[in-house]
Parts: sequence; C-alpha cells; structure tokens
Amino acid sequence: MDQESRRKRRKLLPMSPKQREGPAEEPKPEPPAQKRQPRGRLRRRWLLNTLAVTLVVVAIAVSAFSLAMYSYYTSTIQATLESKAQTAAGMFRNYTETAYLSTARQFVSQFEEKTIIEVQILNAGGRVLMSSMMDISGASTHSPDVVAAINERAVRPHIGKDPDTGDNVISASAPVVYNNTVVGVVRMVTSLRQVHAQMVRIVAVTSAIGLIILVVMGLCASYFIRSVLDPVIRVTETAKRIAAGSYGVQMEKKSDDEMGELVDSINDMSMKIDQAERTQSEFISSVSHELRTPLTAINGWAETLYNGEVRDASDVKKGMGIIVSESQRLTRMVEELLEFSRMETGRFNLSVEPIDILAELEDAVYTYREFFRRKGLELDYTECEEELPIISGDPERLRQVFCNVLDNADKHGGSGGRIEVSAGRDGDDVVIRIRDYGPGVPEEELPFIKYKFYKGSSKARGSGIGLAVCDEIVNSHNGSMDIDNASGGGCVVTIRLPIRAESV
Repeated sequence: MDQESRRKRRKLLPMSPKQREGPAEEPKPEPPAQKRQPRGRLRRRWLLNTLAVTLVVVAIAVSAFSLAMYSYYTSTIQATLESKAQTAAGMFRNYTETAYLSTARQFVSQFEEKTIIEVQILNAGGRVLMSSMMDISGASTHSPDVVAAINERAVRPHIGKDPDTGDNVISASAPVVYNNTVVGVVRMVTSLRQVHAQMVRIVAVTSAIGLIILVVMGLCASYFIRSVLDPVIRVTETAKRIAAGSYGVQMEKKSDDEMGELVDSINDMSMKIDQAERTQSEFISSVSHELRTPLTAINGWAETLYNGEVRDASDVKKGMGIIVSESQRLTRMVEELLEFSRMETGRFNLSVEPIDILAELEDAVYTYREFFRRKGLELDYTECEEELPIISGDPERLRQVFCNVLDNADKHGGSGGRIEVSAGRDGDDVVIRIRDYGPGVPEEELPFIKYKFYKGSSKARGSGIGLAVCDEIVNSHNGSMDIDNASGGGCVVTIRLPIRAESV
C-alpha cells in the first residue's frame, strides 16, 4: 500500500468521540502542622499501655490460679469426707439397730483424725447422739447435707456456712440403713479456716510472682521502646535536616530489621532528592544554554537583515533559512517542555480513536526523509508486507513519538550515515523498530536513558526530556518502548503497541 492510499484510508476511518480525561484535580492543601509534643510522651504512653495490659493479664492469671487451687482443695477434702462417711456408715450396717451405737461410740473415740475432722453420729431425726470434738449430745443440726442424706438415703456433701455454728465448713453425711430403714447418720465435718489460710499464702505468693513479672515486663518494654524510639528519633532528625535542605545526608545503619530497612529508605530518598536537585540545576543550565544558542542566531541574523547589512539575495535567503530553522528548534524545545509540564501536573491527556498505525509512521518517515537527505543521511523504510489491523490510540501523540525518536536518532546516531525503520506484527502487538548506525549508548547509561533530564555523556543538543515524554506516551497506550544497542553497532528503539481485541 503506497503513501497516498494510506492517507486516504486514514481519512475514511470512523472517528470515535474524543475521550478526554477530566481536568487534573487541584492539589489538596496540606494540613496544618501539628503542635510538637514534648519528647518522651510517646515513650511514657507506650510504657503505660504495656504495663496496663501486663497488669490485667497477671491479675487474670493470679485470679484463675487461685480459684483453681481453691476448687482443687475443696473438692479433694469433700471427696475425702464423703469416702470416710460412706465407709463408717457401711461398717455400722453390719450391726443391729441398738448394737451399732456402742460400735459407733468406740469408732468416734478411736478416730485418728479427730483433731482436724469432727465425726458426728446422729439419729434418724437429725439429733446429735455423739461427737468427737465436744459433748453436744442432744443438739439438733439443720445442715442441708444431713436432711438430704436422711431423705435421699445417700451420701450428701455441703460446703459453706454451718447453719448452727456460722463457721465456714465442709461436711459430708452418710445414712445408716438397717432393714431398709434409716436409723442414723454419720457426719464428717472440717473447718475451712486452714483452707482459707492456705489460699491467702497462695494468693500472696502468686501476687509476688505477678509483681516480679510486671517489673520484668516493664524493664523489657522500656528496653524495647528505647531500641525502637531512639532510631525513630534519629530518623526524624535526619528527615528534618533533609527538609531543611541538607540533601544527600546519610544515616548509619545499625540493624538489618525493619528499622534498618527504614534507614535504607531514608538514605535512598536523601540521595535521590540530592540527585534530583543536581539534575534540576543541570537542566536549568542546559535549557538556558539551549535557548540562548538559537536566540542568539535568530537575533543576530534578524538585526543584520534589519540593518540592511546583507544585500546579496543568496545571503538573505541563507539568513532567513537559519532564522526559520532555529525558530523551529525553539518551538520543538518549548513543546517538549510543555509536554513535560503536563506530565508532571497530571494534565497529560489522550484523544483515543481508531487509527492506522502504519499511516502515522509513514507520515513521520515522509516528513524526515527529505530533511535527512539534505544532511546526507539515508533513511531506509521497510514497508510491512501484511496488512496491520486498526488499533486504538492518539494519532498526534504517536506521530510525536515517531518524530522524536527519528530526531533523536539523527542527533546521536547520524554519524553512521543511515537510519532504518521497520514495522510488523508480533502476536497481539504492533512492533516498530527504529535503528541508527552511530556509536550507540554506553552500557552503564542504558538503564537511565529514558530518565527525564538525563543526557549522559552525549554532547548533542537537547533538553534531555524527549525520550521521557515518548516513554510516557507509549505507556499511556499500554505499550512499551525499549532502547538497546544493536548488534553490529548503533542503537535500536523498539516500540510495542497492543492491538484492540475486537480487531484481532
């Protein structure tokens, strides 16, 4: 397909409405700086919170342990009393109703644990017949375990206050059954005073242990807080120095943990800010020089022609040509600066529509071919043999990319005398390659070649933002732009643009 037919095809393509992005949001005003708190307040708050949590945990642990021990003691004593009462009642069942009382009196008098356990023998009405602790014969007991044992004919315990004495006791009552009739009750009783005294000692010991744990946790928390906050304070001071203009300042890394990573990030940020500051200064100097050179030429020739110092027609034409050429160079520089400004402020918009990418590429080739020919530079364009599908894109922006890359190939690789342009399809991408036969790019500069303001060791004119703008445009089309040294010398720029799914 020739150049004219591609132009016609592009004009006949259906144009979709321009999809412009909304205006960039105004930057939000920064919140007012908070009042600086006295140093140490965070340390105290952190320490108090840690100790408060530890105190709650220790209190819960001491309480739970104390309750568990109390339950263990009471359940053990209760089981012992139930067993002894059941054994004694079972022994008395082997005697007649009247004979068991003499046996019971002998059992009570010979009971070995009478100093800590009281044994009571009661009749079927709940009246005490004999006791191992004191003479309370004839007294009635209203303890619920006695009533339950008589009514239910089974061993029944009781923990709590004795209804008759008011003491805190544990008791167990077992009925004595003869001929299926309850003739008496054996009751074992012990006071809870020793249990309560033992519980006081246990609570005191566990509380002391909890206090020791609290002190140890306080010391550990204080050390940990200091190990965290001291580096944070150093980072804060360094950040303040950077904010005050001490770009490039570095901190000493003392650990390999998250704080060490934070120090590395601060150091990296400081170096990048310092580098950006130097790059900005170099950019201002470079742009000033780049603007001064064409302005000097324009101003000089304009004054010469205005004063009539040149009368020869060929010299006048030459001077006008220089003015036009330098004006065009100034225009390109200003356009690059404007594009860069839009990129920085978020106002970089695309007008996406269906386009014939080969037609846009051939427009750029056609524009530069005659210009290169006058400079003695050969531009070879390999036409694509297959018909490439329509893709979605901004034609003006993509044409700007092609022109910028061709101009860059002329500046940095024109010494090779030849520039090659080719296009084709690779899977779901349209691939465009532009190669020069110049000296190429030093390997150590390749990773930075697309950075804004970066010019490397090149002595060619330029602001250093052209390739950065091109890369941003291609990325906005979901494509990629790679710059590498070609085998056999020179540099090759590879541009990949995705094909619309519905066009595949």
